[in-house]
Amino acid sequence: NPEGADAEALLAIIAKCPSGALTAYRNADGPPAAQEASADGSNVDVLADGPLMVKGPVRIKHPDGREEVREKAAALCRCGASANKPFCDGAHKGIDFKAS
Repeated sequence: NPEGADAEALLAIIAKCPSGALTAYRNADGPPAAQEASADGSNVDVLADGPLMVKGPVRIKHPDGREEVREKAAALCRCGASANKPFCDGAHKGIDFKAS
């Protein structure tokens, strides 16, 4: 319940978000610049009606604990139809995936 919490408590909870879906910044600091956010050289492009294209080095940790590194790029499925998850195999074309 964010209404009753102070800023420090909210920031502590947001910092624990495992997916990165929750983010926050102090108003006095302003949002982080795009350059700072991608200081490691990685960028994500959301392709129209297609995968997420991660450019730059990325470490992928699978549910079984196995890890792999893609040095240049990785296309990640967002339609759910790939037979090679988490990677895109082009299945979005066969199911006529449309991003909303």
